[in-house]
Amino acid sequence: MSTAKHRMRDKKMKNQPINVTYSSQGSSHWRNGGDTPTGRGRDPSPHPRGQGSSHSGHAQGGSWVRGHQREGQGGYSQALPKHITASAFAKARAAEVNAMLTAVTKTTGSSHVFGALPKHMRRRAMSHNTKRLPCRLRDMANNMLEKSQKVKKEPSKSKSRKARRRHGNVLLEFNRRQRKNLWLETHIWHAKRFHMVKRWGYCLGDGPTYKCYRACYRAMSSHCLLQDMSYYSCVELQGPEDQLLATLSKLTSKEAGPTFAAAMCVSGRKQGSVVVYRAGQYPLQPLGPVTFLWRPRAQGRGQEDQGSQGSTHRQLWIWAHPTMKTDLLPELQAVCQCSEAVLPPGPVEHPVPQPAPTPTLGPGPGACPEAVRASGSGSKRKWSSREPEAAGPPAKKLLGYSTMSSTTPVTWRSSTTGIAISDLTMEMVRFRLIGPLSHSVLTEALAPATHCDAAGKSRPSPFWWPDHCGDDCNMSLHQQQAGVFNMLKGVYSTAEVPAGSVLGLTVDDPRLTLPNKRSKAVSDVRKAQGVNEERRRELMLKGIPEPLSQSSLWDRSVRDNVTHNKMTDQEVNRLRNDVLVPGSRLPTPLQGRVPVLLVQQSGKSQGTEMGSWGTGWDLLLPKAWGMAFWVPLVYRGVRIGGLRMSLKHAQNKGEPHFPHDYPDCPAGARFQEEQEAELLAKFRRRPPAKRTNYIKHGCLAPFRCPWQQLAEEWELIVKEEGGEEAVAPMEQEVTPPQSNFTVLRNRKSLRQLSAWCRPTSSKCQRARNLGSTPQLNRNVAASLLSAHGGSSLVWTRLSLVTKGQPERHALVCVPTAEDLQLVRKEPGCTGPQEPLHTDHFKSRVKRPRKKDHNKPGTTSSSVKPENKQTDPASTSIPGSDPSSSPSLTNPSSSSTSALTLGLWPEPLPSVTSHCSRVTLGWVTQGDFSLSAGCGEALGLLSLTGLLHTLLRQPDSQRGLVLLRNPGSLQYRFAKINIEV
Repeated sequence: MSTAKHRMRDKKMKNQPINVTYSSQGSSHWRNGGDTPTGRGRDPSPHPRGQGSSHSGHAQGGSWVRGHQREGQGGYSQALPKHITASAFAKARAAEVNAMLTAVTKTTGSSHVFGALPKHMRRRAMSHNTKRLPCRLRDMANNMLEKSQKVKKEPSKSKSRKARRRHGNVLLEFNRRQRKNLWLETHIWHAKRFHMVKRWGYCLGDGPTYKCYRACYRAMSSHCLLQDMSYYSCVELQGPEDQLLATLSKLTSKEAGPTFAAAMCVSGRKQGSVVVYRAGQYPLQPLGPVTFLWRPRAQGRGQEDQGSQGSTHRQLWIWAHPTMKTDLLPELQAVCQCSEAVLPPGPVEHPVPQPAPTPTLGPGPGACPEAVRASGSGSKRKWSSREPEAAGPPAKKLLGYSTMSSTTPVTWRSSTTGIAISDLTMEMVRFRLIGPLSHSVLTEALAPATHCDAAGKSRPSPFWWPDHCGDDCNMSLHQQQAGVFNMLKGVYSTAEVPAGSVLGLTVDDPRLTLPNKRSKAVSDVRKAQGVNEERRRELMLKGIPEPLSQSSLWDRSVRDNVTHNKMTDQEVNRLRNDVLVPGSRLPTPLQGRVPVLLVQQSGKSQGTEMGSWGTGWDLLLPKAWGMAFWVPLVYRGVRIGGLRMSLKHAQNKGEPHFPHDYPDCPAGARFQEEQEAELLAKFRRRPPAKRTNYIKHGCLAPFRCPWQQLAEEWELIVKEEGGEEAVAPMEQEVTPPQSNFTVLRNRKSLRQLSAWCRPTSSKCQRARNLGSTPQLNRNVAASLLSAHGGSSLVWTRLSLVTKGQPERHALVCVPTAEDLQLVRKEPGCTGPQEPLHTDHFKSRVKRPRKKDHNKPGTTSSSVKPENKQTDPASTSIPGSDPSSSPSLTNPSSSSTSALTLGLWPEPLPSVTSHCSRVTLGWVTQGDFSLSAGCGEALGLLSLTGLLHTLLRQPDSQRGLVLLRNPGSLQYRFAKINIEV
């Protein structure tokens, strides 16, 4: 008998009682109540019950055979019992009757009454009509049907897709889905083409669903890349100029670069950028980088909002990353003493022009509302009072900061300083165009606003443009701004315009000039042949004059008027349908003028390679006009980028990206914690056999960078070597360890470090003219270290000398004397290798097994006795013995926390001396750079360790370090570039 038949037999007989057994011979006698061999004598079966036979009854000696067998072929025994015992016989029969009742009353896999019927009587229609069942089962079926109807949810009122896609229902659904994460105005467009992620309270596009990495890089290098930066927070400050400059000076320092009081920025001609600190805490407690823009001073009339103080009353916009807003806004309120909250005004009804009534052939004025509703829209759907349209006003699209309550204050004033702070988050739309032909895209997509005729100026209008045209000064300024905008057509590259230039402009609705086909905007110098060459050259050298930076976008009343009087797409399509010549320009209505601001974004300004790469323009618009400008820009052949391309843009420029590369800021620390949790969860989702064992690779923290521990350990290293003559002066002047690390942003000190590291290009070395920079020696290094402390970090760019692709969280190490000698002998050598480490925790991590789950007191991460092996790769370094780690010397600390195979548990041992090469820092982002043609990385190094390394390197090899990825044992030589 096969094993499959035994299993089938066991399955069928699982409901039989335990005292009922079956044997091949003579079993019927004692089974039916006779004298059992085990009760009154010896059991003749060689396999007694409980040792080889199951409770289903087949014995090992004479197995049960399925089916009827003939005589002489192992058939059933024909002998009848000679006598039976009444009590035993009754117990056996009772057990069989109970087993039979249990099998009959228990239904099949599903608990329906249909299981009680034979298979030939079951019908699918019975589940819908219980009258098809037999009478004895109808009551039970009706009861089950009532229970199922109670659990079942009520059917939705709008079942059809047509009902769900009605305009009002779609808006209600979209508004509901924005309660937790805000949607940008271009969200629907991005959601169809991008991978969407939820970051910083917004739903943003991370990257396209198609492959376009190289295409986006080519767009940034030769054409244009478009990004929606509307998620950045804007804070507006208004008040006396001297009070604003005095309060803002507490948040910045001139040592880190230009501040809010820079002359070119205060005038309003250029946009500035600065790193903001807590009041009076420089160089400690930074908040992060911000960009700011001053409103130009009043020029003539038309500036009623300047107040009674005249030109001293100023207006300032500060743009910050959304994750930084929670730290920046309270700090501004504290330093400006703005504690008086101003409640927002109630909803204002903006006059909206009603279209002229269209004559219809519908029912007369005396018709009932139902008939008017049914015939007015031209649809066949009947109207009923149950529809949501009849319950209240129609749904409106949420604009601005929709998740904020209407009673939440967004403005704060100060009676002492006269400063008012307003939160303008999501009140404006900001698009970023990156590439040398960004100006060509703007000049083709936008057109300066046309003038109003005399009739439009004379009659009253609810729109802002006729009143604005009534002032001759405003129209003269508009003509000058339009002239400068037209001069951009003759500019070959966006980089020719001075960085940070600001141009105010009023343009027509770009939907009126939308082309029929998508084309690629190119630079055509012949378009500007009529432009004065001298004026264009003056524009390239001196920039845009201060009066031309003025824009009506600064006025809240104008922004609200333009937002609420925007033409719908339906009205624009109606105009396009009524035009006589298809494809010609549509007539511009009065509400089709939009004030905008054009801000030039500087490209790569650090270093000597690829100057001005990544330059572009920022386009600022009123809210609700996002898609009206987005689609015309897309039709000019631009590429669209997401969050990933923003990171790559900063990496190719060699600049830190917020919040990834700001670990000393609160937002940067929160980002690193979230990133570590995300990478750790991804690591644990993989099978243990497919994970990288970072312990064997000598990587203590593959998912984060312990900056504080790195800075403290380098201070201790310098102190321990204080007895040596080489570092005696440094030991005398070194400051004690600080509580928190900081990133060095003093430009004078960074220039010194840049000269000492002798920055080079990616392919050949260039010697920089040191000028007034002092030569590197022990005294100069000691004074620099004492001025900034030993807990400072230095932002650097690392270029690989040979092949290789650096990764995130790669180690930057100090090369030994043998490594430097190897480079001198073989300039193209790959680099040394890290010896394989020993995983001392592998024996402690006990993988769970099936049989271990039944044992009490066992866990998936139990700790075994301590292993006394030492790491051969670390015994040569003082202080790197793994047995000295707290995680190994104290087994109870490891038992309390679950161990992960391949990861070093907390607390970490020495991060500097854990490997065969001393660790100097880590990489925050790295990849193969298409702009440099080699692997490049951006990271932070310890200032103490950098000076300690440069002093011990020969002059011809200063700034040479080793770089190793977390999942590799191969070191590669890299060159340090500190660019200012």
